[in-house]
Amino acid sequence: MAAKGKSKGSNAAKTEKVSIFSPSQVKTFIEEVKTEFTKIVWPDKKMTLGLTGVVVVLTVVISIYLGSVDLLLGKVVSSFLR
Repeated sequence: MAAKGKSKGSNAAKTEKVSIFSPSQVKTFIEEVKTEFTKIVWPDKKMTLGLTGVVVVLTVVISIYLGSVDLLLGKVVSSFLR
């Protein structure tokens, strides 16, 4: 039992790490994020509006489909329960 206690203490000393929340680590992270943001190629306004339109149209179509299926299945189930 005493040998286990020694190994835990020696392992803790060997694996001591710097906290990721230390000010130097946070500063390094922010600098890396700034560097990565400069590499992003943002879409132009026309592409953004087109893709937004596609999302809105698909959302409406799918919601109408799911609403009609729900209504149909609700009527079928209620007819069986009568």
